Amino acid sequence: MQDTAENLEIVTPDVPGQESYDDADQAVERLCELYDAAAVFLRDGFLKAMSDGHPGVRLRAYYPEIRLTTTRFDKIDSRLSFGHVTQPGTYATTVTRPHLFRNYLSQQIGLLLGNHGVKIRIGLSATPMPVHFAVANFPDVTVPQEGAANFALRDVFDVPDLTTTNDDIVNGQAQPAADGTLPLAPFTAQRVDYSLARLAHYTATGPEHFQNHVLFTNYQFYVDEFEAYARAMLADPNSGYTSFVSTGNAEITDPEAPLLSPERMPQMPTYHLKRGKQQGITLVNIGVGPSNAKTATDHIAVLRPHAWLMVGHCAGLRNSQSLGDYVLAHAYLREDKVLDDDLPVWVPIPALAEIQIALEDAVEAETQLSGFDLKRVMRTGTVASLDNRNWELRENAGPVKRLSQSRAIALDMESATIAANGFRFRVPYGTLLCVSDRPLHGELKLPGMASDFYRSQVSRHLRIGIRAMEALRDMPLERIHSRKLRSFEETAFL
Repeated sequence: MQDTAENLEIVTPDVPGQESYDDADQAVERLCELYDAAAVFLRDGFLKAMSDGHPGVRLRAYYPEIRLTTTRFDKIDSRLSFGHVTQPGTYATTVTRPHLFRNYLSQQIGLLLGNHGVKIRIGLSATPMPVHFAVANFPDVTVPQEGAANFALRDVFDVPDLTTTNDDIVNGQAQPAADGTLPLAPFTAQRVDYSLARLAHYTATGPEHFQNHVLFTNYQFYVDEFEAYARAMLADPNSGYTSFVSTGNAEITDPEAPLLSPERMPQMPTYHLKRGKQQGITLVNIGVGPSNAKTATDHIAVLRPHAWLMVGHCAGLRNSQSLGDYVLAHAYLREDKVLDDDLPVWVPIPALAEIQIALEDAVEAETQLSGFDLKRVMRTGTVASLDNRNWELRENAGPVKRLSQSRAIALDMESATIAANGFRFRVPYGTLLCVSDRPLHGELKLPGMASDFYRSQVSRHLRIGIRAMEALRDMPLERIHSRKLRSFEETAFL
């Protein structure tokens, strides 16, 4: 009779123990070595088991981790909202895909070393690496569905465990580990791996292509304009942009190169105008609805972008608005409902000055209007996000009264979700919408309304979003990542 999985000998890779570092780049290189050893060990063991059958042992590899111990209340530059811990103690985080996060890890570790003057330790954690996530590093290897092998996969390998894959840290609900260790980063390795797998599924592009500045939209016109803009940038040798990635990881550097459309579009088609060190722009067409908005931001958040903006269509609620006008959100009425369990509706979602200024400056530059004249094409106010696309068909007095009481000037289904998740995940956020219909005043969104004038508004709207992102890209990181998004007890890593 074969031993149960609990009784099997556990075989692990032969790697050294913890080592201390005072150089961030060396520390990241060590993380890469430990991670690669674990991933290769699991891949090789998996391929052999699929060929030869149950190996008679349990194969296990562990995520690497970063660990910091400080015994002092160090005096830190109070202007910084990240890069340091708040009190003495031991802090740790598991790490996955360090090659993908090399710039981020070097930056965050470097800040810790500079602010606390103590070495960090790099070694193996006690968290097993699921085989599914390990083999995701190797495009020619896939894990079959349960039952395809002649043994139960979980009897030999560790598999994803959703009981330990959660948002407790960012939701402020994390407890110290049994040994008193506190979290060092907002996401654990298994939470990151889970989202990286979901991103590839929903967007049909690899996580390595995502840039630090993300635009969300809810309309295909913006995708077409983004590709046209990307090609123009690739044709300009002084733009700084290096390539354009489309659905299916199709990548071009030649502005005239063709991009074939995939046979099946993913749920959230995503496109990347790349620049060195991920300083380009990603556009995600999330479609319509708060569920998609939450799904996209839940997973993109693990990449730690520097900002995300919503540049989509909305219903204008004021008689003074015209089709094609812009709405700069400075508050959100949250009736999307998808985040209520993670972020209560009583939590205010503030406008971020850095984002607001960047968007307003971009509107001024593109429209050549300023001051009081800018009000001809742009209003600032509350944006309401609902979970019911056909809210107009309900009894009219109730919804309209609430919208009026909230002082809302526009309505959509995604903006409040994107802003609220930005707040929750500490990702700077903002919203600039374009009025595409005015249901309270008899102008419904119907076929034929996408006139030449309206198409030109989409082009200008997208350029405004890109111009704002480029302004944010040039902003010092410590300025855009301010204390407005940080709670009392925060992780050192952004």
